[in-house]
Amino acid sequence: MSGRLTTHVLDTARGRPAAGIPIELARIDGDRREVVATATTNADGRTDAPLLSGDRLDVGVYELVFHVGEYLRGAATALPEPPFLDDVVVRVGIAEAAGNYHVPLLLSPYGYSVYRGS
Repeated sequence: MSGRLTTHVLDTARGRPAAGIPIELARIDGDRREVVATATTNADGRTDAPLLSGDRLDVGVYELVFHVGEYLRGAATALPEPPFLDDVVVRVGIAEAAGNYHVPLLLSPYGYSVYRGS
């Protein structure tokens, strides 16, 4: 059994998936940060493939950077400049390389939440 790391973004202010959000995934090792994947959310707010899967998913700490600023500028009514949220950074720990880790981002112009989904 191989593990995987997936995500999706939901726009809770508009009640729909958030399409077109660039995502960067990096592996964190002490002070070292290595980008291991990039993707953009599709019309369903998901990436077309897992961010990591199989032997590319190792135990460790990962950082997801959701570049939400442009999406929010286009989706929301008037936002201040700079916007309250521009990049949402989420660090997660992968304890089982064979596990399935799903990290949904629930997004609005002034707040967000994340959780480990299934």
